[in-house]
Amino acid sequence: MTQIDTSRRGFLKSAVAASAAMMSAAAVHAGIPAKSVAKYDETFDVVIIGSGFAGMACALKAGRAGLKVLMIEKMSTVGGNSAICGGNVACPVNPVQKAQGIKDSKELFIADCLKDGLGINHTNLLSTIADRCNDTIQMVVDCGCEFVPNKMLFEGGHSVPRSYEIKAGTGSGYIRPMHEELKKLKNVVIRTRCKFDDFVMEEDGSVAGIVCRTGYRFNNKAVSDDLENKTGKKSVVRATKGVMLAAGGFSRDIFFRQIQDPRVVPTTDSTNQPGATAGVLIKALGIGAAPVQLCWLQFLPYCNPREKGFGVSVNFTNHACMDLGLVVDRKTGRRFMDEHAGRKIKSDALFKVIGTDENYPIAVCDDSIVKAINPSFVKLPLEMGTVKKFDTLEALADHFGIKKDAFLEEVKKFNGFVKAGEDKDFGRILSFNNGLTVSQGPFYGIECCPKIHHTMGGVMINEKAEVISATTQKPIKGLYAGGEVTGGVHGASRLGTVAVIDALTFGMIAGENFAAMK
Repeated sequence: MTQIDTSRRGFLKSAVAASAAMMSAAAVHAGIPAKSVAKYDETFDVVIIGSGFAGMACALKAGRAGLKVLMIEKMSTVGGNSAICGGNVACPVNPVQKAQGIKDSKELFIADCLKDGLGINHTNLLSTIADRCNDTIQMVVDCGCEFVPNKMLFEGGHSVPRSYEIKAGTGSGYIRPMHEELKKLKNVVIRTRCKFDDFVMEEDGSVAGIVCRTGYRFNNKAVSDDLENKTGKKSVVRATKGVMLAAGGFSRDIFFRQIQDPRVVPTTDSTNQPGATAGVLIKALGIGAAPVQLCWLQFLPYCNPREKGFGVSVNFTNHACMDLGLVVDRKTGRRFMDEHAGRKIKSDALFKVIGTDENYPIAVCDDSIVKAINPSFVKLPLEMGTVKKFDTLEALADHFGIKKDAFLEEVKKFNGFVKAGEDKDFGRILSFNNGLTVSQGPFYGIECCPKIHHTMGGVMINEKAEVISATTQKPIKGLYAGGEVTGGVHGASRLGTVAVIDALTFGMIAGENFAAMK
């Protein structure tokens, strides 16, 4: 069950605690002095912390330039959240759009991101993504990543279809081929079960390397740094050109996420893998990295309350029901939101309906919609029992306890909106429904609820992926970052498929910068 605590008193108390903790971390921790290191155990040109999209993109660019690269991952397998995410990727003004006559622009992409991000996005970073996204797509295609040919997804919150659909159906469609390419490079070392512990710092404030532990065993505790876990052998590694932070977000870090947003209680579920904790971020803040928008946590509105974590139902609920079908409140039988709005708008609307009595809304579509999307999206959810299939809308309403007469009337009204091309109730964009209505049995229904999915905030970076110091307001020499460990790109809430292009692009840029160093 998804739970949040909306107590104002609890909010204020925890917010003060969060501020105090952040100030304390910055005040007392400053890394390991390089002058105290008698001897480095190993030396590399580049050390990358994390093995998801940003880390692998950086490793590819730096490794192919001939640099000696070490990429470490605290978990037993590579990929992190990147390997299990949906994997579809936004790319404004791309060749497929052009071939299909879809009019897009850099400005429209930024405007869409700002709308869901509540206007607090760092537009210089969005601009960089828009300028480089086609280079990023070419990079992953060159690695063997495969997209569904000639197809653009129309993701929620976007004004036009601008997202490539990964053939594999998950982020593994990038991680596997990129990993295979990296394994071909003898100058790139990938080390799993290797946990970052600290930075090695020069007297001038630059990053000289890291302290890590090889043979580390993650104990599944959702905390930033489990001090009781002493597993692994300590190693001090020098990074002659710099360190890249690609450690992801902190959606599974119960303490750290709750001090950012006290409405999120320990039992609140998350779509993330267990290793999504805040340890690397906290250490980066400790050496002076500027924090950006840490308190903005995003919920994914496509989740199912009957399965743990990300589950198997997200793609179906997203692309079948919310892209092309409808969502209703079972108590009223009525729609209550624009199903194609951004994630924050939909999550907020869902929480209002769910309330305190677990009144999970029902997402609905029909067989024509299932056949129009990727039919594999419904196969596993049906087998797992999260999606239910019915011959009639009446049977669907009976099963889920939906107010039947109002529901049947609402479906009829929605179908009329689709045929007319105008949603008079919520202003949803219907032009890309291509006439698909909810009228052809069998019909499909699923309960939906939001779960913590993405942490918007992190360290501040510039267009070169350099981490910015909070004290000097200049780049911290030798420190780069990309992906969810950074903040600013998405503002208060990110649009779907933008995180993938964000992480890949800034990972690529960091790798290019390492390669360009003399």
